[in-house]
Amino acid sequence: MIPLEPEVGETVGAYRTCEFATLARDGTPIVWPTATLRRDDGTFLVTTSLAFAQKALNVRRDGRVALLFSDPTGSGLDATQEVFVSGTAVCPEQITVSPSGDEAFWSMIFDRQPDSRGYVDRPARFLMDWYFLRLRITISPAEVRTRVPLTAPPGDRDGAAGRTSSLPGAGILADFPTAVLGARDAGGAPLLMRTRTAARSDGFLVEPAADCDVVPGPASLLVHRHDDRFANMYHALVRGELRQSDGGDWLLVPHRVLEPAGDGGPRGLVRTLRTARRTTKTYLRRRDLPRPRVDWPAFKTLAAVSASRDAAET
Repeated sequence: MIPLEPEVGETVGAYRTCEFATLARDGTPIVWPTATLRRDDGTFLVTTSLAFAQKALNVRRDGRVALLFSDPTGSGLDATQEVFVSGTAVCPEQITVSPSGDEAFWSMIFDRQPDSRGYVDRPARFLMDWYFLRLRITISPAEVRTRVPLTAPPGDRDGAAGRTSSLPGAGILADFPTAVLGARDAGGAPLLMRTRTAARSDGFLVEPAADCDVVPGPASLLVHRHDDRFANMYHALVRGELRQSDGGDWLLVPHRVLEPAGDGGPRGLVRTLRTARRTTKTYLRRRDLPRPRVDWPAFKTLAAVSASRDAAET
């Protein structure tokens, strides 16, 4: 495990979210935005609720993972550098239902996403208890790279072609100046990088980072956004296959699009809540586990302290 330079450590510590890649069963890098805490021992902590446990299941099958810190929204930092971290992860079977031992992580969540403080109060507890049933993923970094962020897209990549393309996900990608490309190296480990995209007749033209030796195969494109208080979130993933033309251009040929929360509107929120409760029950049932009891008093205490800090700062 390698240490981070102080400046790099400050950058990753300030980011509200990072892009986190695990490997699906077919080898596709599955990339989602997530909150992470860099701990004193140099590891990174990611947690995932039982409702969205696939990243934990992926880690248990193949521990190779990657992190990319590339969206500084809400961090107070200028987009002067991106940080790519590759390493290995472990995820025990234990379900955590209390912030005990992870106070720093949950304090960070409540500070940076004030809306989450309301989840500990009635009646929200009934709808949101799944949010506090967590699996802990610990990431040990093996390599850290910094990059200069992409500049504004050139004039011939204004998204107009994407809005008229019939490719799956074309309209979504056209609304974002860049996307995060999840690809693999020759050994099959995940790689992450920001790229501009352009819709062509047979796929999306992408630009792998100069420091990444990507190879053809399963790949994905993630787009996401949130505001300074980690609200109004939206994310979508385009899964497909990365190919290289005879001329050296790289294309991602899309197969399917995933929008876990829909378009971010009220209907998507209702669907997300229903799905989260159903998948949580499924996770527990398949393992013949009772539904754990959330330590509401402990979470409520941390949320109250966070609210006090927020009030003092304003």
